[in-house]
Amino acid sequence: MKVKSLTVRQYLAASVALFLLASSPGISKAQTTEGKSASAGQERILPDWLKISGEARVRYESLDGQFRAGGRGGDQALAFRTLILAEAKFDPVTFGLELQDSRKELNDAGSTLSASLVNTLDVLQVYASFDLSETGFATALKQDKARLKLGRQTLDIGGRRILERADMANVLLNFTGAYWQSSNARGDAWNVIAVVPVGRLPQDRASLEKNEMQADREEWSRLFLGVHYRRANLLGDLLPETSGELFVFRLKEHDTVRTNTPNRDYLQPGFRVFRPPQKSQWDFELDTSWRTGTRRASAALTETFDLKVRTFAAHAHFGYTFDLPLQPRVGIDWDFASGDRNPNDLNFDQAERLFGGRRTDLGNTGIHGPLTPANINAAGGRIEVRPNARSDLRLAFKHAHLDEARDAWVVARVQDRTGQSGTFIGTTIDGRARYWLQPNKLRLEVGASALIPGRFARTAPNASRQGTTHYGYMALTRVF
Repeated sequence: MKVKSLTVRQYLAASVALFLLASSPGISKAQTTEGKSASAGQERILPDWLKISGEARVRYESLDGQFRAGGRGGDQALAFRTLILAEAKFDPVTFGLELQDSRKELNDAGSTLSASLVNTLDVLQVYASFDLSETGFATALKQDKARLKLGRQTLDIGGRRILERADMANVLLNFTGAYWQSSNARGDAWNVIAVVPVGRLPQDRASLEKNEMQADREEWSRLFLGVHYRRANLLGDLLPETSGELFVFRLKEHDTVRTNTPNRDYLQPGFRVFRPPQKSQWDFELDTSWRTGTRRASAALTETFDLKVRTFAAHAHFGYTFDLPLQPRVGIDWDFASGDRNPNDLNFDQAERLFGGRRTDLGNTGIHGPLTPANINAAGGRIEVRPNARSDLRLAFKHAHLDEARDAWVVARVQDRTGQSGTFIGTTIDGRARYWLQPNKLRLEVGASALIPGRFARTAPNASRQGTTHYGYMALTRVF
């Protein structure tokens, strides 16, 4: 099904109307996306068993000095994302329906455009969630709370580098299947999933440029399984508030009449140890995973040979939060994801991002986002401040190299198969500031980034050679 898109003026008018609706005193005690309730003085018009929440966001982005292969000049985007969630609770079952409407305007012939930026009015979640806290299975696992969620849903687990409901993304990833989540009073928790990704449609550029509506479809040819366990207070009094996680994920694909895949068959175990930031203490994180299995070189049907997969990825950071008025935190960090040493052999050694986020570790995304956890070796640092409950700011930098000189700079699609262009992608500088104009209702966010190209980005055969990339954005989000 395809539907003609709204004009920019019409959609702006609709967004303003939604902002005004979210500000009106109709939907009280409905939980906002920040976990806060609306004003207790507002008149309630919904029954006790029904809760409606959501957000409407408009974001303008501008980029100058395109870093992608073949790119020239700059780019801009006017991105809209609206989320509306309705939940009906009938203990022990909760039914949920969430709609997502994501659009992008101001496109031109060279604009970055994909189904990760445009997904016009579709079902993001539709599920039944069962409270199983009193069942024997939960008791056997020594879990005080347990819930089984069935249907189409978003997932956000652990360090979020494998599965994340990404905040900056204009289109959220979703899955269909089963999700078990349980925890105890100590903080130990289990997450178990058996899902298939939902394929975002349309995919062709002409339809995306028009913001045409086409119903997303489950990709039944791609099965994703996972078990994730968290142990709270792992080291006891030796290092309080330190938690540990063990996990293993499995991706199994095959081709169908509708969908061609690289026939990936992955097993990905890993672990994470972390201590969250607190005033007057050190914090740290080490998140690593390995991937083994097979895959084809591409999704083309002509590819019939299985390549052996061996990859490794890691994130590490170390920081300290000072007990000062601005609560400043300073930290150093490192991100690594293996590259393919020899693109012409029978092995596939390049780590690839599946369903996880990258903004927290690697900077602003949108029409920018030059770094991703694939063939990368990047060290850097950051400073973060939180002046009060309504505002926060951060500034970060990275010195980014390729792990393997003959493999690609993945986001830019730039590659030198001879390896003679070296490995230095460049230095990234990344900043963001957020402020609640109305606490938990209306938030302003601004950000800016720069990519100062290194030797590889300047000299690789298909590099854009556009000099330093400058990127900036401003977003306004209404939560209700």
